[in-house]
Amino acid sequence: MIKIKLFCSAGMSTSILVQRMREAAKEKDIAVAVSAHSVRSLEKELDDCDVVLLGPQVAYILKDAKEMCEPLGISVGDIPGLDYGIGDGKRVLQYTLSLIEKDE
Repeated sequence: MIKIKLFCSAGMSTSILVQRMREAAKEKDIAVAVSAHSVRSLEKELDDCDVVLLGPQVAYILKDAKEMCEPLGISVGDIPGLDYGIGDGKRVLQYTLSLIEKDE
């Protein structure tokens, strides 16, 4: 199972995207656990995580997030603004899988 955590300003604006990513994974028969969190809890949420995705509004912390996550083997990426804005779960899932493949 791939454990994906999305981070935004408050942890709420990603809830629709989380649901759509779950639906896209189910269609592709990919086992995922996707959850949304506030960026303030990033450091606390790194246990039991494979991928960290940042919403566009917090993409400015990408460098810091990579410094925290990459030594732990956690892939990190910032969600493309358009995909985030329209809640395109399929494209964000595809992006997530590409991050994992890149890091292998």
